[in-house]
Amino acid sequence: MSELIAQQLAAAMPSIISQINDSIRNGRNGEGESNDGGAPNGEAGRKGCSYKTFMSCKPKDFHGNEGAIGVLRWMEKMESVLDISDCKDNCKVRYAVCSFQGKALTWWNTQVQARGRDNGNKLTWEQLKEMLTKEYCPKNEMQKVESELWNLSMNGAEHATYTNKFHELSRLVPHLVTPESKKVDRYIWGLSSQVRSHVRAKDPTTLEDAILLAGTMTDEMVRAGTLTKGNSSEKRKAPENSDKDPEKKYNNNYNKKSYHEKNFAATTTQTTNQQLALITPPKGYGGSQPKCNTCSLHHTGQCPICQTCKQKGHLTRFCKTNNNDHKGRAPGNNNAPRACYECGSLDHFRNACPKLNRAGNNQGNRGNQGNQGNPAQGRAFVLNNNEARQDPNVVTGTFLLNNLYASVLFDTGADKCFISPKFESILGVTSTCLPDPYIVELANGKLLTASRIIRDCTLHLNNHLFKINLIPIKLGSFDVVVGMDWLSANQAEIVCHQKIIRIPLPNSETLIIHGERNLKIISCLKARKSLRKKCQAFLAHVLIKEPKEKNIKDIPIVRDHVEVFPEDLPGLPPARQVEFRIDLMPGAAPVAKSPYRLAPPEMQELPKQLQELLDKGFIRPSFSPWGAPVLFVKKKDGSFRLCIDYRELNKLTIKNRYPLPRIDDLFDQLQGATYFSKIDLRSGYHQLRIQDEDIPKTAFRTRYGHYEFLVMPFGLTNAPAVFMDLMNRVCKPYLDKFVIVFIDDILIYFQSEEQHKGHLADIGAPCQGKVVRQILKV
Repeated sequence: MSELIAQQLAAAMPSIISQINDSIRNGRNGEGESNDGGAPNGEAGRKGCSYKTFMSCKPKDFHGNEGAIGVLRWMEKMESVLDISDCKDNCKVRYAVCSFQGKALTWWNTQVQARGRDNGNKLTWEQLKEMLTKEYCPKNEMQKVESELWNLSMNGAEHATYTNKFHELSRLVPHLVTPESKKVDRYIWGLSSQVRSHVRAKDPTTLEDAILLAGTMTDEMVRAGTLTKGNSSEKRKAPENSDKDPEKKYNNNYNKKSYHEKNFAATTTQTTNQQLALITPPKGYGGSQPKCNTCSLHHTGQCPICQTCKQKGHLTRFCKTNNNDHKGRAPGNNNAPRACYECGSLDHFRNACPKLNRAGNNQGNRGNQGNQGNPAQGRAFVLNNNEARQDPNVVTGTFLLNNLYASVLFDTGADKCFISPKFESILGVTSTCLPDPYIVELANGKLLTASRIIRDCTLHLNNHLFKINLIPIKLGSFDVVVGMDWLSANQAEIVCHQKIIRIPLPNSETLIIHGERNLKIISCLKARKSLRKKCQAFLAHVLIKEPKEKNIKDIPIVRDHVEVFPEDLPGLPPARQVEFRIDLMPGAAPVAKSPYRLAPPEMQELPKQLQELLDKGFIRPSFSPWGAPVLFVKKKDGSFRLCIDYRELNKLTIKNRYPLPRIDDLFDQLQGATYFSKIDLRSGYHQLRIQDEDIPKTAFRTRYGHYEFLVMPFGLTNAPAVFMDLMNRVCKPYLDKFVIVFIDDILIYFQSEEQHKGHLADIGAPCQGKVVRQILKV
């Protein structure tokens, strides 16, 4: 029996194995048909990756706030993940959107809700990339990227950083670097100036060649020392102050000395980092200035020129032909140079400074007596009263000059004594001419020429009389500046920290003059203690007298037309001779922009101004397909002006070529006129209605709703031309006779006062009857 079963099983085994193979083969074919619609084997047999396989490749999350460059990086990373995971086309979008987080997930859910989940998942990867680019790379963001690419430049020897940034930006805005030759030119233009000239001489045709040449030239220049990392000739950071570097330490201390106070006029020449690099010999140089190929010194800008031999490459103190050069000075050392403490010059010391070579007869900064032909030069104070009181190094006060109270500054930085022209006119004294012009240098470097002097004025100081000579120049806040000529002649001693002046008197006594000090505020407890000690107290009551505002009824002629000068506009304007139209180019489609983001103070201001426009009837709720964003511009007084961004609408509008008057032509009409009156239209543009069919085009979108203008708003391209047309029609009988008009400004002018008053009355009649009723203001 067992043998029979074994024989039958052996005979049936081949057929069973054949049936199993056929069923397996048929099952595979069926799966391929169900997945790929009966496509042939090969691509159809590819099952693709599972979601688990996709996530094992660690795709990068996308939050939606990474900006335009972040979107590009995410898409490049995602394409790499999709390719590695062998993801099928119909699964790419489903898997990719699983990495959306935050704002990006909210945006995708909105798209799914609008399209349906099935239609959303059927999107191709290219369609999803296009949607992401449109959403997260708006026009303003792309303009920033374009500007960044256009201004991109190589910083010193940072060749790799510059190249990577160039690749990144050029992929975002390919239209700026297309074709290839344009990309090569833009890349070469951003290189450092030293590298750029060498690369351009090779004339590379591909970007790869240009990058290879630039990298090679950069490495060679770094090794040669002509190019340093982090520095370039176009953009260089200021060297940091370090006490370890004697050159930088000296330079920093010297500049602090020069700029410590802007009290007095400066006759010193500042020693800058560049000057120090210029005068420092090239051997052993340890600074950050680049080495010049022409003169082999470390500097930027033009090469230094010696004033002795007129040759480039060194300064006077290092000139070999200079007889005054110090023989023992080694030209190769790198010690910091020493400058004159009086004028800052590097070719002499203070004891040999020509500015200290004064004449013995107290002539101030007159220079050498042999130079009689040159005008004298001095210095003058330019601080105001508040700065002088807070400065501990100067003394101020109010004293009698020729029995008139004057604000006086005692200034050791001024060579002469000066008086302001305004106070000179109050004194009413006669001035005499100086023998030679006297040039006064102020602290801001401005030079003033004085040619007059007031002699023998009387200065009262604590019941003592002193004679003083004053030169009239413009002084700012002070009436009189007492300089070194008077202080030296009277042997005055200024004690800065006490703000007093000591003047020895002929009777061996010392006159002490106290300057003004800042008032100190004390607490109530200290005041109470002082009163207990029986200190004197004075109570002052100060009132601020507000100027009385002018009323319309108080102004002559204007009070005869009170109805033309209201406080505000009453509502919608009546029909005018001209109505505003918005003519669009053929085929123009409505444009709607998303609202701009506003700051919290602007968000608080927006509903107030919207409600004000609604109350006046200037705007109304809208259902228009058009929509412009709003923004705020700060006025001079700190308030906000609501502006509508109509730039997209203006691009589609046919321009009105009505001419605006030339400003110089208007000024020509004013020749000979001596009386002028200006009338400004109150919210002039809002006095013109818009044609009914064009009202929807003025729609604007805000956080609080969609609105449209019934009157002409600001910001439309044809608004000035249309309003100019209206004003010319209203004022046509008087144009260029005694009236000129520029958009919403009216100027009435004439030679005589009586006729001018009549013209003002004449211009009020047409304004009241035709156009600008209840909108004019003076």
